[in-house]
Amino acid sequence: MGRGGKRAGAGRPPGTGKYGEPTTAMRLPISLAEQLREVLATWDRSRFEAIVPHLQRLRQRGENWPRLPLYSHGVAAGVPSAVTDEIEQNLDLHEYLTAHPEASFCVRAMGDSMIGAGIEAEDLLLVDTVPEPEDGDIVIVVVNGELTVKRLRCEGDRLALVPENPEYPILWLTEAIEFYLLGRVTHVIHAL
Repeated sequence: MGRGGKRAGAGRPPGTGKYGEPTTAMRLPISLAEQLREVLATWDRSRFEAIVPHLQRLRQRGENWPRLPLYSHGVAAGVPSAVTDEIEQNLDLHEYLTAHPEASFCVRAMGDSMIGAGIEAEDLLLVDTVPEPEDGDIVIVVVNGELTVKRLRCEGDRLALVPENPEYPILWLTEAIEFYLLGRVTHVIHAL
């Protein structure tokens, strides 16, 4: 019998492995092997769950975020007042908008289910993944593989995702629903 090459009847029949379909061998640089292991470890979970570790890796690279000047004089929303050009500080928006910039991300809102909470289509939502969401918080949740923003309602041991628009139904989270709380919305940013 010769060496190497295919052998009739050898190996696992196609489609019977972990992924339920034929597979292929690939060569990749060692530097990418750990990232691929992470992807494969969460392959059967929602693709959105990988957002947080990915953001943490990016932030650990030491990216410098710009600071913006914050003027010491506020802008009157009523009677106009005198203006000064004194800069109070250079404002780091990451520090200002979240207590956990290393574990926060932005996502764009779609639809009108949260208009009662001041969230409109195309608004940017700043999400903090560190604090555990509590009753009444506006949260980003993966529900059956789809990303949504809703208000969290806790009633005893039951959880519900409540829209801020009467046109949409409340979604009670049950064992039959696959869900993952990504984080709490801390700020809404929309263009005028």
